[in-house]
Amino acid sequence: MDRLRALEVFVEVVRKNGFARAADALETSPANITRIIADLESHLGTRLLNRSSRKMSLTESGDGLYERAKVIVEDMAEIEAIASSSSMQPRGLLRINAPLTFGVLHLAPLWPKFMTLYPEVELEVALVDRIVDIVEEGYDLAVRISRSGTASHAARKLATSHNICCAAPSYIAQFGAPQVPADLARHRCIGYSYSTDEWRFADAAGQPHPVTVRCALHVNNGDTARAAALAGAGIIWQPTFLIGADLHAGRLVPLLPLFHLPDIDVLAIYPSRRHLSAKVRVMIDFLAAQFRDTPPWDLN
Repeated sequence: MDRLRALEVFVEVVRKNGFARAADALETSPANITRIIADLESHLGTRLLNRSSRKMSLTESGDGLYERAKVIVEDMAEIEAIASSSSMQPRGLLRINAPLTFGVLHLAPLWPKFMTLYPEVELEVALVDRIVDIVEEGYDLAVRISRSGTASHAARKLATSHNICCAAPSYIAQFGAPQVPADLARHRCIGYSYSTDEWRFADAAGQPHPVTVRCALHVNNGDTARAAALAGAGIIWQPTFLIGADLHAGRLVPLLPLFHLPDIDVLAIYPSRRHLSAKVRVMIDFLAAQFRDTPPWDLN
């Protein structure tokens, strides 16, 4: 039995939620899929799938295997993509989507360097804050700021950004600084439209300390929230890629040092690890190299 092929078939059956759909995706017959799964179960000595004429579900063993097998299959696909693209010259149009502020602050300075390294790649960069469907809208690659990643596309982590609760010195001088998250309920806060008014802190032991804040202003853009906070209009939380320089310069002051907000990841999102083009591969590697170790927004 080809164990790697069996794991690939098993993962596809779970992803497609059926033998026939997996057979279509893998360009083989349902009978062959059934045989491979049966051989895998026999080899492992355990049932992986509960299946009937109308429904299929993972057993406990199957659920555990799926999480590991999915990583193995994706890693092998990435290895194959590296091998197949290593001899190809990166060239052609590369369409990239990224968030507005992050794109202006941290990606725009990188494009000239990339263009020098890969002169045959033509860049088309679109900066929008909404989440786009990269396949539907024809992008080769997207940079996203996310806590949860993506279930529908391949992703590579480029960096981490910390979320910091902070305010201007002028605000703190007038209204004081909160000592625990619950104190924020009595302060003027500036909310982010793509989040909620429940700010979810945790202490050093990981115990949650959520608080529902009163927002005097809601905005759908981090730059606007930053500008309002710098003017002393209220307390914000924003990622260090946006406010890192303000924190280092003292224009904004971190609050609640014994508590933290969840970090967010900077991700490169692309449609599939399979048959990854040379131009996408070199861009992902280039961005990963630029943000390796401590990212620029966290440097003192």
